[in-house]
Amino acid sequence: MDQYASVPTQTPLHMSKKSSVASHATTAGVTMKEVALLGHLILRGDSHDQGLVDAVEKVLGLSLPTLPLTSSEEDDKAICWMGPDEWLILVPGEQAYAVEVALRDHLAGHFSIVNQSSGQTIIELSGPQAVNILKKSTTLDVHPKEFPVGKTAGSVLAKSSAVFRRADEQRWQIIVRRSFADYIWRWLSDAGKEYGLSIEK
Repeated sequence: MDQYASVPTQTPLHMSKKSSVASHATTAGVTMKEVALLGHLILRGDSHDQGLVDAVEKVLGLSLPTLPLTSSEEDDKAICWMGPDEWLILVPGEQAYAVEVALRDHLAGHFSIVNQSSGQTIIELSGPQAVNILKKSTTLDVHPKEFPVGKTAGSVLAKSSAVFRRADEQRWQIIVRRSFADYIWRWLSDAGKEYGLSIEK
C-alpha cells in the first residue's frame, strides 16, 4: 500500500494560481498555465559517447540533441540541450523514477543523472500574443528567425533566470526554479494584461 496515496500533491504555483485573476477579454491573445508535476531529470555525459546517445534513444525513444540550443520532443517527453555535456529530460511525473532507473541500467562510463522534479516547474504561454509578453520580459531575441521552433535557451526573465523553449509556433515553455516560480508567474500575469491574458487553472 502506498503510504502517501492520501497526501495531496501541490505544485510550486499552487497558491499563485489560486490568487490569479483571469482576464475578462472576449478573446484571449495569450493563455498562461503551469505544466505541473513533470519529471525533470538532469543528465550529464559526453555527447561524443555513442553508448550514451544509444542508451537515451533506447530508453526514451528520442534522439539526444547534440547541437547547441536545440531540443527533441515526441508525445509527452522532451529533451533539452543545456550545455555541451548537459541535458534536461522532461517526462510525465509518474515515469520519472522508472526512466532514471532505466537510464542508469543502460549507461556506462562517466555520467550523472539528478532528479530535479521537485525543484522546477514549467510556465507555458500560448497564443498569437505570447511572443509579445516575452519581448517585454527577457533580453532574448525571440523573433522567429532567431528563435525557431525547437530552440532552447537560458536567459533572464525580469530579475530571475529561466530556460525558454519554443514548443511550436505559438507555444512557449519557460522552465523555472521553484523559488522563482511565484515571482515569474506574477510578472507574466501583469505583463500579459494588455494582451487579454487568460489564465488556465
